[in-house]
Amino acid sequence: MTMTGEPRAGHPLGADDDAGPVTARDAVNSMIEAGLLDQLMSQVDAGELALTGDGGFLPEMIKAVLERGLAVEQTAHLGYEKGDPAGRGTPNSRNGTSPKTVATEVGDVALDVPRDRSGTFEPRLVPKGSRRTGGLDEMIISLYAGGMTVRDIAHHLQRTIGTELSHDTISKITDSVLEEVKAWQSRPLEEIYPIVYLDALVIKVRDGHQVRNRSAHLAVGVDLDGVKHVLGIWVQAAEGAKFWAGVCAELRNRGVRDVLIVCCDGLSGFPEAIEATWPQSIVQTCTVHLLRAAMRFVSYADRKKVAAALRPIYTAPTDEIARTELDSFASSSLGKKYPAAVATWVNAWERFIPFLAFPPELRKIIYTTNAIESLNYQLRKIIKNRGHFPNDDAAIKLLWLAIRDIEDKRARARAKEKGLPANERKAPGRLVEGAVVQGWKQALGSLALAYPERINPYLT
Repeated sequence: MTMTGEPRAGHPLGADDDAGPVTARDAVNSMIEAGLLDQLMSQVDAGELALTGDGGFLPEMIKAVLERGLAVEQTAHLGYEKGDPAGRGTPNSRNGTSPKTVATEVGDVALDVPRDRSGTFEPRLVPKGSRRTGGLDEMIISLYAGGMTVRDIAHHLQRTIGTELSHDTISKITDSVLEEVKAWQSRPLEEIYPIVYLDALVIKVRDGHQVRNRSAHLAVGVDLDGVKHVLGIWVQAAEGAKFWAGVCAELRNRGVRDVLIVCCDGLSGFPEAIEATWPQSIVQTCTVHLLRAAMRFVSYADRKKVAAALRPIYTAPTDEIARTELDSFASSSLGKKYPAAVATWVNAWERFIPFLAFPPELRKIIYTTNAIESLNYQLRKIIKNRGHFPNDDAAIKLLWLAIRDIEDKRARARAKEKGLPANERKAPGRLVEGAVVQGWKQALGSLALAYPERINPYLT
């Protein structure tokens, strides 16, 4: 809850007559200077006063502020102060109060809400039918975005601030963002994204009486300024080409007219869907995923040797030399020992070699989906303790909230360090949304040379 006011000279906060509105920090500083806060905390330390919970100082303070605000609203509605003779004979008047309990960030608060005789008073500070302050809703959504289940949140609120909310109420609070999620998922996009990364994480979703593994795919597009944007989240219900055809059609309908390069992990059906929607697009298999797939067949003792033997393939200057290196590995003792690892590269060859046609400054941007893997790593930490989701929408809702929450926390950490020398800043940068690709100017130059007729019209 944000509290502001306009006290002036002669009032406890001691502001000057010409000063602007007093901030919450000003108010706290004035209390410290007057010794009020020390007195309060000494009572807390002595066990004479509780800060939160039933009868605590903070709930009582919120009660006083809300009731004072409601009284001011009623005065504005009636047009005269309480006890003012000018109110005699008016068609409406005060008519006592009604009890109401609202849940807040510091616990339940019992209010006496003023009434009027005509029943026309509609308070805005605590609207009719509202049983929670806005800050509590934000707290619940933040806890949900952090990975807590509805049951966990209910227990946490009861244990920490003494507020009991039903599971249904908490679910409705988190569902309040669904419209915002849908608006985000259907928002208009840029006409061209030079590079799009696509990666997935496995989630568990209830399907009837069973819980099944599904893939939640996130698409990250890099715009012409080199800025990354999360384009959407899709939970794969259908298989292969049919699913990806729907995703590509959705992106096309949202305004994407062209994509130059799509970097993914060899998803079944995706190359065909991309080429059907954007025929000139290149689908690049992520080299890191390809290495992992090959390493599945290699014993732990030989992994370092195999990794060293494979390195000349994906660092080769041309696709011809890369093929020579692959043949050399296949005929080596390691290649003969692990033919399945060789087959992994052979089967993915046509989708692996496109990036070898580009200069190093562009290669390092498109050879892997690491740009999105760091995001998926953070999301996996959030969803690992949830068990399963009741449906696809619930999964998308949590992933969207988690992304927003991660970026908000990082932004707040950076704001705290604003003004510090660069060598003293420790706050992390943007995770994905709004982050700028390093070395983008050189990479964009390479793309402009390779695809002048497709990219140059958007650069003027």
